[in-house]
Amino acid sequence: MEQSETKKPKGLHIDDKTKSLRAWYAVHTYSGYEDAVARYLKQRVESLSMNDKIFSITVPKEKKIRIKNGKRKVTEEKIYPGYVLVDMILNEDSWYVVRNTPRVMGFVGPDPTKPTPVSKSEVENLLSRMEEDHEAKFKVEYAVGDLVRVVDGPFKDYEGKITEVDEEHGRVRVSIPVFGRETITEIDSLQIQKM
Repeated sequence: MEQSETKKPKGLHIDDKTKSLRAWYAVHTYSGYEDAVARYLKQRVESLSMNDKIFSITVPKEKKIRIKNGKRKVTEEKIYPGYVLVDMILNEDSWYVVRNTPRVMGFVGPDPTKPTPVSKSEVENLLSRMEEDHEAKFKVEYAVGDLVRVVDGPFKDYEGKITEVDEEHGRVRVSIPVFGRETITEIDSLQIQKM
């Protein structure tokens, strides 16, 4: 038995002001299926010749730095899991194509029959966070004098005090007592946690 597509809602409210205005809309998807929804939607846009109404489909992601097995790794993480952004001109046909894409739950907005565009400033902020040349940034939340515990690396489970913070490189210098003597070691800020 084939899955029946959702019918156009009676009373889909698109006023003259909204009609033919290009805007970004947030689409709610099943969590974990954001990339699949983007892929399905791009295929539907091509096959249904909707390139003149649906222009761009984006899964908001940004680069993050993680430490795994003592090595720094840059990964991409979804900024808003469960959501895809679609740049489109909203009309009944474009609404129908997006809404009936597999694993799409609906448009974000207070009323499902009147999708609400994402504000221009919010879209610009998201797109700037996603830029390819945008380097993953370090966020060092430690200050000189903080007591910390090392959670990864050769000094794992040792406790110490921060003596210097290098925000540009995401590293800190920690004074750790080893064999009764204070040893200063430089550690990645991701390898420690506050006590």
